[in-house]
Amino acid sequence: MRAVRFDSFGATPYLTDVPEPVAEPGGVVIRVEATGLCRSDWHGWQGHDPDIATLPHVPGHEFAGVVEQVGAGVERVRVGERVVVPFVCGCGTCEVCRAGHSHVCPRQWQPGFSGPGSFAERVAIPWADANVVTLPDGVGFDVAAGLGCRFATAYRGIVDVGQVAEGEQVAVIGCGGVGLAAVMVAASRGARVVAVDVSQDALALAAEVGAAVTLDGSSPSLVDRVRDATGGGAHLTVDALGLVETVRSAVLSLRVRGRHVQIGLLPPVVVQDRATVPMHVVIAQELQVLGSHGMPAHDYPRLLADIAAGRLEPERFLTRTIGLSEAPQALAAMSGAAAPGVTVIRPGADR
Repeated sequence: MRAVRFDSFGATPYLTDVPEPVAEPGGVVIRVEATGLCRSDWHGWQGHDPDIATLPHVPGHEFAGVVEQVGAGVERVRVGERVVVPFVCGCGTCEVCRAGHSHVCPRQWQPGFSGPGSFAERVAIPWADANVVTLPDGVGFDVAAGLGCRFATAYRGIVDVGQVAEGEQVAVIGCGGVGLAAVMVAASRGARVVAVDVSQDALALAAEVGAAVTLDGSSPSLVDRVRDATGGGAHLTVDALGLVETVRSAVLSLRVRGRHVQIGLLPPVVVQDRATVPMHVVIAQELQVLGSHGMPAHDYPRLLADIAAGRLEPERFLTRTIGLSEAPQALAAMSGAAAPGVTVIRPGADR
């Protein structure tokens, strides 16, 4: 089958033929109908993720498709089902998974990081009964492909971790894929959202999907401007970018007893030997600093129901569709400035 692969970190990715995957006991093989191009794929290609231990490697972790093979022992998943899979697959049996937190399973397996990913015509997934989610008829493959690392992450970060409430002031710093999703989710819950980015195109899209105020993130007085725009500080801030300065700005933009949710990843090279949170302010104002990492499979039906009902519209972020042959160049292009919105790869589009 065809797949995109790179031979060493930072080396030019390329399209090639690789062996077909086989469904292991407890696992399945899914024909990839659509897969998202995400900044996390770029981090993996650059060598920022220690989970990629074997090279050459096939990236890709946000995808949806059709089940083609079912391994021995799988009870719930059937051949022919339309499905989506979280970017973190939990084992389903450990104490953490049994408590409902499979997205932080100590034994977790991530497509495109722990093993071959979805920039391919097919991908093998372990622990299928615990991780494979059936798609409702009202949700298409392209929309589902952009959920895993972006929309689902933002949904859980805003709703479950940040516990946003109607009427609250929310500041989202960074309006890439996950940040734009956070804007839409927070606005859908009745919050007043201030969106921050250095890209005017990204801010324009943020305004379209629910931001009441947009601010240029390059302003030297950004914290003061956010505090002014939120009437003295946000109830909830979200750093969806992952830089030392954005974490600090987000925490300092909170009002007393506010909540900060960190979604944006900070590569190890960024945080080495550097403090990222002004803890003296956290203590003095009784702030909460919270991490959020993906979403467990059992919570997907709630998100998918909101999408199917039209309460959330992630399709508004789909700005570009390409074939598998264009994916290497698109991944490499993420080293520069990225246009707002989500690029979806359809492996069958350029056969």
